[in-house]
Amino acid sequence: MTENRARRWVGYRPEIRIVDCTIRDGGLMNDHKFTDEVVQAVYHACSAGGIDYMEIGYKGARGMYTEGEHGKWRFCSEDDLKRVVESGDGLVSRTKLSVMADVDRTDHKNDLLPREDSEISMVRVATYIHQIPAAIELVTAAADKGYETCVNIMALSTAPRNELEGALELLAKCPTGAIYVVDSFGSLYGEQVREYVDLYLSHAGPAGKEVGVHNHNNQQLAFANTIEAIVRGANLVDGSLAGMGRGAGNCPTELLAGFLHNPRYHLRPLIHCVQHHIEPLRQDVRWGFDIPYMLCGLLNQHPRSAMEFNESDRHADWVAFYDEITTV
Repeated sequence: MTENRARRWVGYRPEIRIVDCTIRDGGLMNDHKFTDEVVQAVYHACSAGGIDYMEIGYKGARGMYTEGEHGKWRFCSEDDLKRVVESGDGLVSRTKLSVMADVDRTDHKNDLLPREDSEISMVRVATYIHQIPAAIELVTAAADKGYETCVNIMALSTAPRNELEGALELLAKCPTGAIYVVDSFGSLYGEQVREYVDLYLSHAGPAGKEVGVHNHNNQQLAFANTIEAIVRGANLVDGSLAGMGRGAGNCPTELLAGFLHNPRYHLRPLIHCVQHHIEPLRQDVRWGFDIPYMLCGLLNQHPRSAMEFNESDRHADWVAFYDEITTV
């Protein structure tokens, strides 16, 4: 028994793939106004590091977002994608590009080309529980155009169990390749992650679909909860370099690459990118664990109030923020 356990932990599960969300999730903190240099650096780091997918931004409908007010990675035009992929060093990459498509904020008819005409490999549909029919329509359209697909059910911790089970039944019948457990508020603990992954697998597994996990770090549990999901059978795991993401951020990609023991992952290029391109962004972009984000996680609340507080002139008065969000 001990020998079998040891073999499990020093070996690796080749089915597990990492999706790096640095630019997509981190873009929620700077309106997706990354320079080409930073985006190219992340792409090169993912490529050299063996990361499976890089989620480079959103496929936002241009009629809903104003260019200039939002950066180019809110739209991910093919010209911008080509410039990143074709830049520098003659690097041949196995890293695939992914985009996120919000339900009701994506014009898939006009903005999503057939897969053979696009730099994008995977489309991940982000949906709330009440939008599931629209999510199925969007993910079906993406699959019909030849893309790999996922469905990410947002704000999972607020979804009623009966509605969640109904959604999973419907998603198991649609053409998505994976269904994601998403801890949007960073409120979940390990036991809950295990239960959710088991529930998702009970629907996804028989339908030949995989389960993924995307955790936020409000309670400094993103990495631990991702490990819990992996142990229960999740094969798609999200991370971001230095944990860069909305609010408290995400599970760090570099931690995942080190933990998984897969020889195709290489830490040095990831750490180089963190040192030279991601950490310098902290001068202007604030992300990562702090008390206001912790409180939102503990109370299972959206971090928008903490984000607004951290940008205000009261950002050092954590007690005032606590009183604010706990007053009914």
